[in-house]
Amino acid sequence: MDAVFKALADESRRALLDQLHKNNGQTLGELCEHLDMTRQAVTKHLLLLEDANLVTVVWRGREKLHYLNPVPIHEISARWIGKYERHRLQALSDLKKNLEQNQPSKPTKKKG
Repeated sequence: MDAVFKALADESRRALLDQLHKNNGQTLGELCEHLDMTRQAVTKHLLLLEDANLVTVVWRGREKLHYLNPVPIHEISARWIGKYERHRLQALSDLKKNLEQNQPSKPTKKKG
């Protein structure tokens, strides 16, 4: 998980992940079009993302396609965010139920 946090700490790597989220399965050249960095810099960032398992690679002939792997981010969400949100969501659900139960019934209009 430390490798994931380290990878996500850099703005350029987050930008690469955003690009892959918009259009998954891009080549290095396609990813470079959206960033103001050299190919070498983008390659270094992609290697760090691969080491953190945030990006996976599929070879199609001579083309190397990069794909976003959302699983590590989901695991962070479940571990570091989800457990804190559960209590808040449960409190909101309980509040809603209490308000609905204690609400006076609406009078019906008579026609005619």
